Amino acid sequence: MKKNIIYLLMITLAITAGGCKKSFLEITPKGRLVARTTNDYALLMNSVSLYADEIGGGWRAIALMGDDVAAEDSYLASAKLPSQNAFKWSADLFQSGQGYDLSQALTSLYTCNKVINEVMNSTEGSDADKKAILAEAQANRAWIYFTLINFYGKPYLSSSAAQDLGFPIIKTADITVNSFTRNTVQEVYDFMIQDLTAASSALPLQNAIGSTRWNKAAAEGVLGKIYLFMGKDQQALDLFNASFKDIAAQNNPAVLYDLNKEFGPGGRFVPISSDGPANSPGLDYTDNTESVLSRTFYNGPDNGNTFNNDFIVLSPGAQALFSAADLRLNFYAAQFPYQEPNPSGRLSKYSEQYVKYGLQLPELYLLRAEAKARLNDLAGAAADLLYLRQHRLPQSDAVIPASATAAKTPMLRFIMDERTREFATEGYRWLDMRRLSVDPLFSGATYTHILYKDDTFSNTTTFTLTADRLTLRLPPAIMQANPSFQNNP
Repeated sequence: MKKNIIYLLMITLAITAGGCKKSFLEITPKGRLVARTTNDYALLMNSVSLYADEIGGGWRAIALMGDDVAAEDSYLASAKLPSQNAFKWSADLFQSGQGYDLSQALTSLYTCNKVINEVMNSTEGSDADKKAILAEAQANRAWIYFTLINFYGKPYLSSSAAQDLGFPIIKTADITVNSFTRNTVQEVYDFMIQDLTAASSALPLQNAIGSTRWNKAAAEGVLGKIYLFMGKDQQALDLFNASFKDIAAQNNPAVLYDLNKEFGPGGRFVPISSDGPANSPGLDYTDNTESVLSRTFYNGPDNGNTFNNDFIVLSPGAQALFSAADLRLNFYAAQFPYQEPNPSGRLSKYSEQYVKYGLQLPELYLLRAEAKARLNDLAGAAADLLYLRQHRLPQSDAVIPASATAAKTPMLRFIMDERTREFATEGYRWLDMRRLSVDPLFSGATYTHILYKDDTFSNTTTFTLTADRLTLRLPPAIMQANPSFQNNP
């Protein structure tokens, strides 16, 4: 019988980050992980696949699909085919016989399920330690499903979520299982909520290992984000407030960089050279200053991953959102990869090879501002926005325009624009496009990609996103191994 490819991918899984020696791996039965002590299970939570998306992972792909990016044809033509397909919003990112992008997520899912199912029966650890490790695994599993449902399930809509196909919910660490079905979007959201609710009650206030590992504030913030994506604004706001409260109680919490200071005399980010600002966080893999929960993907020139983004420039619409005084523009330059000047003057985010995407403190401010605005607390929303903007622009330029604070809809539009200013080319925009597509306040939006054929702005090709392409199709390899699956249109 043909084994299901979902777990066939995992037969070479290994414990990373010091979790085992070679001799340990040599006696590990093929397709299994052997863990006995509570510390063994704790080490499994150090697996790099849980916090780094370095091998062609999905977030690198969705960074190509937001309408905050455009492309240069001279580079796109030589890009890897999945990257070209992602930018063009093709029906399939992968062709039959190609590699695909689920191996890392599914490997991580295997690890989480193993810990969840076994850690409470491990040896040598306290009950409290076991519960904390269990909570981390539950939180990680919820995060994996948040990624998967935002690739392969339709945007959450309460009227149809119980019928819309999502992704199989897998709770076992058993590669011999051969039968899976696609759970609904509603079932996947309920599953994530269940995991994160359980995790938040057992996670530590601050994880001693750092922000690559889960803490209580991170679980609360991500759960709030899920509720916001569901349109449950009050539940989301309550969790964002709880997250901020728990961050404030930490000994070494995430903090916002003040770009006024760091780009000022003697600041950390000066001087600005052809490589970008000195000590740019985007060039330092270990910089988690603004991370409540650190997750990282490589966003630089092609390094052999499944996706490359050498061809990406800032879209005209995204660039128009920045005022000349916005200090975030210092992270952009008119150049191609490897410091080659772009004659057109179009901007690339040249100083950000590593993108943080888990739960960043700037996003937590923007998420809470959005929840407040949706609940008609416009003053509260403006206060969160202003605090963030005062760390990104000179004080006189950080003020929220009166036109934005006058009513809920313009305030929400300003918040979405601020999300683009903060996270352009990093993948956040794709998630926003998906959820706003079913939001009546943003109905009728058209999303396009511009492909520049030369150094001018007139010789272009335009790609227009259709509703079907807001949901990715399952890769051919998955469909071939699971012929009973109904693929997305």
